[in-house]
Amino acid sequence: MVKVVTSGPEALLRYGPLLFGPAFATGLHEKRKNVRRNLRRILGPRPPLDELVDIAAVFTNYASCMTEAMLLGTPRGRAMGLLSNAIGVDNYEACAAVGKGIVIATAHLGGWEVAGPMLHKVRAKNVVVVMARERDERARAMQDELRERSGVKVVHIGETAFDALPLLRHLQQDDVVAMQIDRAPPGMRTRTVTLCGAPFQVPEGPLMIAALSGAPLMPVFTRRLGFMHYEAKVHAPIHVPRRPTPNDLDAAAQRLMDDLGAFLRDNPTQWFHFV
Repeated sequence: MVKVVTSGPEALLRYGPLLFGPAFATGLHEKRKNVRRNLRRILGPRPPLDELVDIAAVFTNYASCMTEAMLLGTPRGRAMGLLSNAIGVDNYEACAAVGKGIVIATAHLGGWEVAGPMLHKVRAKNVVVVMARERDERARAMQDELRERSGVKVVHIGETAFDALPLLRHLQQDDVVAMQIDRAPPGMRTRTVTLCGAPFQVPEGPLMIAALSGAPLMPVFTRRLGFMHYEAKVHAPIHVPRRPTPNDLDAAAQRLMDDLGAFLRDNPTQWFHFV
């Protein structure tokens, strides 16, 4: 796949996902069922044909985003450049001016892989993307190398409580730390809230990192507009108290889900929540 991205014809990179995406949707029964469940959460019950079209669109968007994220980490991709728009960037710049770092709350959306390079363009500081630890060491090394070539650092968490310590050090250095809020691995502490009217588990980690560091927690959600063209919507920051009560954490978690839910209703086929 990497060889295709680095040396294959541009037409394949642009239009190949239009074929690969629906093919993946056909073959991955369990993932397809999960996507249908997510679409029904966001949009409610609809005619079967409408659901099938949107399911195919989710897989197509995912294939396009993954291809372009890999491309961005190569000299070829950097030569093409990343075309990006930002809505609400004044929220981001105001928080950056305070100098306490920023905790970005994002999700598995169209373009989340390129959110780091987009933010790096707006503010010339380190952008740290927090990832679950990949079981396959070779796959992890390859993915991390591509991401770091595109201008972001990667910190892996998920095994011990000490994994979060580097994040606090980065925030003390006024860096940007991006964490995902739509997936909680087994054993991770969560808060129970609602997303689009149904119960949902939000990882507690981003909330606690924001509380411990004093950094603002800022929801930033992305969507793909076209080939190498993405848009980020930057919401108003959430300030979590340094010693939050359970009610404080629940309120912050629900605010995150309210912002995410509004974004998903406008962009239902850009949520890659396959679990």
